[in-house]
Amino acid sequence: MTETANIPPAPIVDASAPKEIADGIFIIEDHRIPLVPNIGIVLGTHSAMVVDSGMGRANGEAVLAAARKLAGDRKLYLTITHFHPEHGYGAEPFKGAAEIVYNRAQAEELAAKGEAYLGMFKGMGPAVAATLENTRLVEADTLYDGTEHTVDLGGRTVLLKTWGQAHTQADQVVFLPTEKILFTGDLAEEKTFPIFPWFPPHDMDIDAGNWLQALGDCIAWNPSIVVPGHGDLRGSDILIDVRDYIRDVGARVAMARAAGRDEGEMVETLAPEIRAKHADWHFPEWIDFAIRYFAAQQQ
Repeated sequence: MTETANIPPAPIVDASAPKEIADGIFIIEDHRIPLVPNIGIVLGTHSAMVVDSGMGRANGEAVLAAARKLAGDRKLYLTITHFHPEHGYGAEPFKGAAEIVYNRAQAEELAAKGEAYLGMFKGMGPAVAATLENTRLVEADTLYDGTEHTVDLGGRTVLLKTWGQAHTQADQVVFLPTEKILFTGDLAEEKTFPIFPWFPPHDMDIDAGNWLQALGDCIAWNPSIVVPGHGDLRGSDILIDVRDYIRDVGARVAMARAAGRDEGEMVETLAPEIRAKHADWHFPEWIDFAIRYFAAQQQ
């Protein structure tokens, strides 16, 4: 095996061939490339919405070009599922070319943490640093308060919905109620261990209870197609898998706590069991973070 075999590919969005998953609804697939999200382009009669931009100026420009090609002269909107770099740090090229829409708490989290996360991601290796070179964070044009906001694209309504703090302070999903298509961001990833960004004392803004509430509400919508933040498209089973995983980790940690185990012992004993239960899931390094999160909540 060569030394370069374990180096992940550069986080470049391939926007050359958006895939139509329903009439006028397209995705730019992540192709299982780390730090590349699934991106949506939703067309109405007079407007179109892009869901997530990818990371860095070049990716944002590629997504914008793909959206403009599909949308023609329709008005463009851009919304981001949450503030993490791989989902929204390609927004700059959209400024002035689209109306950027966030929920207020999401915008506040980006303002508070955005530059720190930019620096952290640049430290993940030369390919990521190159992708983020000259990245400039931009503010939204429109902020909404409350838990819901709808956008009329012309013959097609898009619902933006947030539950507050979950995976981040203000994750939002994008749901098409008529078509029953749901874009989840990282509230749900397919065959991927959920990302618990538990980095005490620097970032501890996770709420598993709200996360479970969000997943439960999304399951109740009975979506026909779920577009996860990362991974392959499926149905509501993606949501159920993530919900059951979070519940399972919380229950295992509670039992370990009752047995008198400390956090280190929990990670050592529980992580291999959880990994074995989901042998075909990606990025098992996030198991430890979930265990440590629940251990801290149950002290």
